[in-house]
Amino acid sequence: MNYARGPLTVAVRGALHCFDHRDRPGGGAPVVPRGCTGTLAAVRSSVETLTDNRVKLTIELDEAEFETEVEAAFRRIAREVRIPGFRPGKAPRRLLEAQLGPAAGRAEALRASLPDYYARAVVEHDIDVIDAPRIEVTEGSEAGPVSFDAVVDVRPAVLVSGYDELSVQIPSPAVDDEEVVAEIDRFRKQFAELAPVKRAAVDGDHLTIDITGTLGGETIDGLTTSDYDYLLGTGAVVPEIDENLRGASAGDILEFLASHPDPEEDQKLRFRVLVKEVQEAVLPDLDDEFVDANTEFDTAEEFRAALETGQARTRVMYAESVRREAIASAVADLVTEEVPGAMISSEVEARRESLTRDLAQRGYELDDYLDSIGQSLEEFEDGLRLSADRSVKLDLALRAVALAEGLEADDEAVDAELEQAVLAASNGAEVDAAAEAARLRDALASSGQLSDMRSQISKRTALEWITERVELVDPDGEVIDPELLRLPADVGEGAESPQDVDTDQAQDEQAQDES
Repeated sequence: MNYARGPLTVAVRGALHCFDHRDRPGGGAPVVPRGCTGTLAAVRSSVETLTDNRVKLTIELDEAEFETEVEAAFRRIAREVRIPGFRPGKAPRRLLEAQLGPAAGRAEALRASLPDYYARAVVEHDIDVIDAPRIEVTEGSEAGPVSFDAVVDVRPAVLVSGYDELSVQIPSPAVDDEEVVAEIDRFRKQFAELAPVKRAAVDGDHLTIDITGTLGGETIDGLTTSDYDYLLGTGAVVPEIDENLRGASAGDILEFLASHPDPEEDQKLRFRVLVKEVQEAVLPDLDDEFVDANTEFDTAEEFRAALETGQARTRVMYAESVRREAIASAVADLVTEEVPGAMISSEVEARRESLTRDLAQRGYELDDYLDSIGQSLEEFEDGLRLSADRSVKLDLALRAVALAEGLEADDEAVDAELEQAVLAASNGAEVDAAAEAARLRDALASSGQLSDMRSQISKRTALEWITERVELVDPDGEVIDPELLRLPADVGEGAESPQDVDTDQAQDEQAQDES
């Protein structure tokens, strides 16, 4: 390590010791991850708002306060510099100063401590930073009190309109009687019996055939067999076989040409087919006796009702999933301004790291994933940036709606959220939820995470507010009653709407096809 006095400008990148702003969409105020103390002492600082969504923090440290940082710096240096006659870490400061110069400890102290002081000021002033700062020492680089400026980009505030009159298209959640009948017929076909018929063959019939396939006069073993049970309409041999067998009867002999499966083979295949028998599938009646014998239900009415309920659940869940993504996309589209590149880059990095981490847990690398989805690294990166752009715009739009509609989370909302978290973590054990929530609230406040939690609650509330007012239409343009998106009462504990459970996930789910 070079302990010579460095430049007065320090570039701070990535995490600031225990502080990390990469976990939030587009970055955010520094937070204290697990393993950190979570207590930030206040510093003497002031904030000046600059142009282009930037602020300048001016931070001052008195000489005595900074001297403790210099002492700590020399202790670190002593562990890495070899001084004859002293074990690592045992050389006294005066010898280190004599060998390296007095400025060595101060330079190391500036390098190591300024990011921490900057992070404290960010928390103290509740600044929503989106990128690493540019730190410049303005006083005390050589001796005396220390002052430095930190210029950093902050999350922009945008104005959006039209969020209270959005219209999105979703598939109809209504049960389709034809689909229910088709599902019943598929079940009945499992118990169908074959019966010979004298009529011409139609799709769905079973034909017993002898088939011979040749190419250039040579018999092809894989296309030649006897007493083959062929289900008409499947095209299982070659597409042309269905065209020729439709309308055939027992005793018919058919000869026809068919294209070779290999597109590079110009020569046609020749087939000769003898129809030995035509049978139709006779489905059992859907009566109480059949249902009782082959299902868990007692009556045909109960069986049909269960199928309708299952289809209703599937259609509602799918329609709600489409609605959630469509609303998130529509809200993101309300942001017409170009968002800061730092927010996009931070979100891209977070998504890439998350995917890479998930793949590693499964024993795969990113290259394996790209091969499986048939994407190049460039295409993958383009997809990440596109989805990150939409995610950041959704973040900004929801913050704007929360502010405009007075939906920002107050202390009561925060306390309620924390109490719910405490109860969920207790696993049924007796706990003083209010007291524990208060303790957590103080810890979040001192670590700089409370404002982030407020923002998350506010954005969720804003999305719920918008969702309640969105007009829903089906592909035919017909308005859909939101009540149709409630699950049938016997599917869960009472009727419930899927968005009551999943609205929180909208921001993560929208535009994440790349994962």
